[in-house]
Amino acid sequence: MYKDLKAAIAGKGRCYLLLDEVQEVKGWEKVVNSLLENADADIYVTGSNSKLMSSEISTYLTGRYVSIPVYTLSFREFLQFKKNRNSSRSELLEEYIRKGGFPLIALGEYEDQTVWQIVEGIYHTVVSRDIVKRHHIAKQDLFDRVVRFVIENMGKTFSANAISMFLKSEHRTVSVETIYNYLRWLEQAFIIYPCKRFDLQGKAVLKTQEKYYLADVSLKYALFGYNGRMRSAVLENIIYLEMRRRGFDVYIGKLGTREIDFVAQKRDETVYVQACVSVPEDSTRETDNLLEIPDNYPKYVVTLDRLATGNENGIRIVHLEDFLLADKW
Repeated sequence: MYKDLKAAIAGKGRCYLLLDEVQEVKGWEKVVNSLLENADADIYVTGSNSKLMSSEISTYLTGRYVSIPVYTLSFREFLQFKKNRNSSRSELLEEYIRKGGFPLIALGEYEDQTVWQIVEGIYHTVVSRDIVKRHHIAKQDLFDRVVRFVIENMGKTFSANAISMFLKSEHRTVSVETIYNYLRWLEQAFIIYPCKRFDLQGKAVLKTQEKYYLADVSLKYALFGYNGRMRSAVLENIIYLEMRRRGFDVYIGKLGTREIDFVAQKRDETVYVQACVSVPEDSTRETDNLLEIPDNYPKYVVTLDRLATGNENGIRIVHLEDFLLADKW
């Protein structure tokens, strides 16, 4: 690999090297390190598995690389893909919610069912290539059942033990350790993202009862179809991904017996978010939770209810569209 690349760039001056799925080449870190030393090149290394960011990189490339996580399209990017379409932002937001943010989907004009078939193909490719084959999973049907459980329960709190008990109720036996491995491999393949709980009083990350969000909401539709009851979890998933795109570390907030949907932190910035499809006129539960937090960082209730937007005791109630398109929170 090193000899081929050196030969290709010889005598051409400054070159840009784009190395995709490079983790498939054994010893690629040594090649990149040698090119950094001995070639006039700007090098971009991309891959679809977090093995790419394994400990070998820090050994060979210490202080010489910048890691850039890539997500599916934000709503702002989705609008750019659709800029020649004569549709309102509200219509495009609904399409974004129902079809997700895979660029391939945004480039075309597909019916919902076709979208989910395409995404299902992406899902099975990633699961088969990056997980089942890589980790030599013998019982793929059992692994598939665990994956379906995680995707079906997107945004809900559960544990590996809860999955094990659920499978036992279906007369299937799988150890908690094996489930932990499955979850880790799904995370490494960027199918799911864990969201840990953060104790706002003790200022500590908790090790139990985390939630999982999907790399794109369309993954759930591809396996289970779409229905309106999913919108609450879908809303959370979209907000979670937007915060991750903007470089925040995102947690579930625990404040005594209360729960804050999201606590997002980035250096000296903190943002608190409650997500709700609609804001009940006779309830202040969403804002009450935020009012209990004893600091002055921005606090939002993000909703799909356009009539409920406004400001309540310093808490901003905003529509999802405005939240996703805001330059700063």
